[in-house]
Amino acid sequence: MKDIDQRHAILRVANPIACAVVAAMLLVGCSGLAAPASTGSVGSTGPIASAGGSIASGAPIRIGAVFPTSGNAAPLSGAELAGLRIAVDLVNADGGVGGHPIALEVRDLESSSDADAVMAAFKESGIQLVVGSYSSDLSIAASAAADRAGLLYWESGAVADRLTGRGLPMVFRVGASGTNLGSNSATFAATQLAQRLGKTTATLRVAIVAADDDYARSVADAAAAAAASQGMPIVVRLTYNLSVPSWPAVMSQLAAAHPDVIILASHIPDGVAFRQAMLAAGLKVGALIGSTMAECDPDFAGDLGAAAIGIFASDRPTAGFRPEALDGAARTAYDRFAAAWATVSPSVAMAAPYGTPEYPLTGPSEQPTAEASEEALAGFSAGWALFRDVLPVAVNAGGTATGTDGPDATSIAAAARTVDLPVGSLPNGAGLRFSADPATLGQNDRAAAVIWQWQAVRTYAFVWPSSYATGQIAFVPLPR
Repeated sequence: MKDIDQRHAILRVANPIACAVVAAMLLVGCSGLAAPASTGSVGSTGPIASAGGSIASGAPIRIGAVFPTSGNAAPLSGAELAGLRIAVDLVNADGGVGGHPIALEVRDLESSSDADAVMAAFKESGIQLVVGSYSSDLSIAASAAADRAGLLYWESGAVADRLTGRGLPMVFRVGASGTNLGSNSATFAATQLAQRLGKTTATLRVAIVAADDDYARSVADAAAAAAASQGMPIVVRLTYNLSVPSWPAVMSQLAAAHPDVIILASHIPDGVAFRQAMLAAGLKVGALIGSTMAECDPDFAGDLGAAAIGIFASDRPTAGFRPEALDGAARTAYDRFAAAWATVSPSVAMAAPYGTPEYPLTGPSEQPTAEASEEALAGFSAGWALFRDVLPVAVNAGGTATGTDGPDATSIAAAARTVDLPVGSLPNGAGLRFSADPATLGQNDRAAAVIWQWQAVRTYAFVWPSSYATGQIAFVPLPR
């Protein structure tokens, strides 16, 4: 189990400490070449230990990065960007890509309306590859703008299906999609919850509730499809307005449908408000399964306290899952990431090394957050796959010569399509093989997704699949 501090600074934009931490993470090292390992890369994470390679000394491979480095999303996107920078540092410490160091050039993308201008500027400067951008709305705009500019776009975090659902040949995503999260929720209900609730799959009554946006719709659509394939009846499917949800109406319709399990796709404040509305209405169900953004967020447990206990989350892996989910090379990479993450800032969450029963403290009274670890691990894993498994193929194919800015976008895309890594090969437990299906073009078919559960106040455990599990399923039916 992992204990989560309910008011960790990185999640509170209004907190001046959080703002200072995020600013420090984002403002330094926003462009230019990573320094040698003896001094650390520019502003990223401090000194990085080499795994035996030589320091990169050739002409740099310049890579663009777009994240909301200002505004309300900055704290969480900052953790994802920090994870990406750790991957840059580690690869450069190992000799770079074919002797060429990676130079990450970060631009603030707070609004989707700025995406075309940012991508055009990258293109004009000679950059061929852009990584980003944390949020689904931003990623959809950024990837489309990159495609229009003839750049390759590499998603490090966002989950909306639409990102890789438009048939864009230069768009790739390493991490889980909404389909992965929604399908996992329904499959978990069918295979793990039905029997515990005294039901068969065919008699388990499922309700699906989702916010009205691309991210939530993709999760809900996948949950509905997976439930149907499992033969589970969907007794009601509801969509609420994200800006002005009518919780009494939602609760009334749920009560009338008598579901055994609710699958919820929400963001952070509305996820908390949904649970509060359930309690106010006296609505009791066998299980509530949320998805990444709300139930997976430490503020969910912090705001709700004991009322969060028993709730499940369908999520990307955070730090601290079973090391057996990784092969030897991936475990080594994860351990290096964890050590580097610990140096980012005393006020930023530390990823737990494998085998540690509890997260180590990062300050006098602070514990790390699930969300911070999740975002950082997602950014690191996406970067690691790109820098260690894809770019070397493009470089070895002749895409880089001294004095250039790196392989061209077409060469990188071709290299990405050749990579075929089994599950457990990446530091978050994923494999890597990109879909060639036009409906999911560029989506990693071996992305990693898990189910975990709040099992005490601000404490959670991975419960499914078994390869990740650190605890057993409990609190079914939901206590309150």
